[in-house]
Amino acid sequence: MSGIYLCKQRTSAVTKNGKPYDSVILQDKTGTIDGKIWDPNSFGIADFDALDYVDVTGDVTSFAGALQVSIKRARKAQEDEFDPADYLPVSEKGAADMRAQLTAFIQSVQNPYLGAMLKKFFVEDAAFLKSFGDHSAAKTVHHSFMGGLMEHTLSVARMCDYLAASYPIIKRDLLITAALLHDIGKTKELSSFPLNDYTDEGQLLGHIYMGAEMIHDMAREIPDFPADLERQLVRCILAHHGELEYGSPKKPAMVEAVALNMADNTDAKMQTLTELFNGDKTKKEWLGFNRLFDSNMRRTGDL
Repeated sequence: MSGIYLCKQRTSAVTKNGKPYDSVILQDKTGTIDGKIWDPNSFGIADFDALDYVDVTGDVTSFAGALQVSIKRARKAQEDEFDPADYLPVSEKGAADMRAQLTAFIQSVQNPYLGAMLKKFFVEDAAFLKSFGDHSAAKTVHHSFMGGLMEHTLSVARMCDYLAASYPIIKRDLLITAALLHDIGKTKELSSFPLNDYTDEGQLLGHIYMGAEMIHDMAREIPDFPADLERQLVRCILAHHGELEYGSPKKPAMVEAVALNMADNTDAKMQTLTELFNGDKTKKEWLGFNRLFDSNMRRTGDL
């Protein structure tokens, strides 16, 4: 492996044997890769910091089911050697098309209070909409690219739309609104690119709590917003990770919350697999053990 990459993160650590090393996350438009500098004092390792563009040479191996580069040489690149636009991973979905889909979902919500809330966030607040459209949906696990939050949200909303059409017990307006708003707290939990890392507020509070707080505050701006409707919407947000051990302050207690959790979990896992398969250039059948799925993952053979 050789080329110029954005150094997203660089931290120092010590092995079990007491030997110092540096852990580095390198990024280009295709995503990120974990790197290790096993001899930070080597003559071939020049000074560079996080958010520098670095010319790197190293050996790529597989560790715990993911690619990792052992960095042999590294130097800070000069400004005329790179274009920053080439180092930000971007959604393959068109931004204009995704905004059109978002608008269509908002217009499909008939409840006047829920519709007003969606318009407050996504239509009237241009700064929020830009932040939402530019943000990732996660630091590393899935949709960790510009536009990832919008892409993930729309995918969840489409699945929720299907569930609402299939099961009449679901209140569609509530579910679609919850789907579109379920991750708005990530605009505060994660910083903008190129850093795309947890903010201090995000570390302390998390996107679920912050999203529920944002909805509560917005409901206060809409005259006569029903208190019970706000509680139902907030409960969906608080429970969308499904289980307490996965970060949800509450477990699903309504059919809409159950549906939202299923859709969110499904999209997150399927996108994780998509990125796992696409990121493995060896095209081998067995990709190794994956901690998220607690299994050695295999490609499907020709049928």
